[in-house]
Amino acid sequence: MKKPLTAVVLLAGTLLTGCGGAGSAPASTPARMSVQESCTFLNGDNFAPTGSQKEQSGQIAQHYQEVADKVAPEVAGPIQKMADVMKEVASTPDGTQSAEQTAQFREQINKIGEYCK
Repeated sequence: MKKPLTAVVLLAGTLLTGCGGAGSAPASTPARMSVQESCTFLNGDNFAPTGSQKEQSGQIAQHYQEVADKVAPEVAGPIQKMADVMKEVASTPDGTQSAEQTAQFREQINKIGEYCK
């Protein structure tokens, strides 16, 4: 059984869903946020994908990749895994998650929740 992408976006909405941020670090040494800063950023993230479900999956994957590159390593690992899952989803014909992918996604959200309480 496949779950609609919107359910996944809503599930992750309180932790992850947008790219933003103030300032930038030098290109050679990108600065990472602290765990606390990362959690604050994730809770305020308001990324909203557009287009078809397949396009949204790709946008979410890209967004999570960008987020993983700037947050604390403790939460970057699970976010990177979420990006990988969404890349797999985006490669499917219709861009919908399988039940297994949804479970993998939830597992990573729970790991983030261990740091962002």
